[in-house]
Order: sequence, then C-alpha cells, then structure tokens
Amino acid sequence: MRFSVEQDDELVVFTLKEPVLDSSNAPDVKSELLILCQPNVKALVMDLSAVHFCDSQGLSAILLARRQMAEHEGFTILAGLQDQVKQLLAISQIAQFFELKDSVDDAIEWLKAD
Repeated sequence: MRFSVEQDDELVVFTLKEPVLDSSNAPDVKSELLILCQPNVKALVMDLSAVHFCDSQGLSAILLARRQMAEHEGFTILAGLQDQVKQLLAISQIAQFFELKDSVDDAIEWLKAD
C-alpha cells in the first residue's frame, strides 16, 4: 500500500496513493489510522484524491478514523473526493459525519478559520 503522512503539531494529513480503497488494502489503512489518530492530534485530513473506487471495507476504514478522532473531540476531514466516492458516502448516508473539502489546502484553510 502506498501512502504518505505529514504531521504538523496537531494536524495529520494522510494521503492514500492508491486508486482503490477496498478489501485488499482497507486493513492496512485501518492499522495506519489507529497509529495516527492519537489524543494529541486535533485534526486528521484524509487526502483521497487518488482514490477512484471505494467499497464497504474502505468505508469502514474511513469511519474508523472518524470514530477514533471523535473519541478525543478531533476533526476528520475528507479531501479531494472523486465523484464515485462522494456518491458512495451520500448513498450510505454518512457524508454528514465529515467535513468534505476539495483539496488538502482547502481543508487546512478551513481549520485555520475555525
């Protein structure tokens, strides 16, 4: 699984560099998110701009991040979602649980304004 992590104090940007987030890589994504979503992190930005397909296991990984961050009142922001992934979030009725931003830069600007 290809990904990158950037951390700046209380902000973590997790960028998945794979075209799919599904049963083949969701367990690895979950493992990484459990490591990243610590109480000292106030915001997790998940850059999913490279992801063109997501299944229920991928959604499970995204929801895990939200649950972990919510435990210590942190934010989970999804950035750069492709249309198919946006539609899946809408159909699954979970889009409202996240801040959705067009890019990582937009997410960071939103956090600074908050």
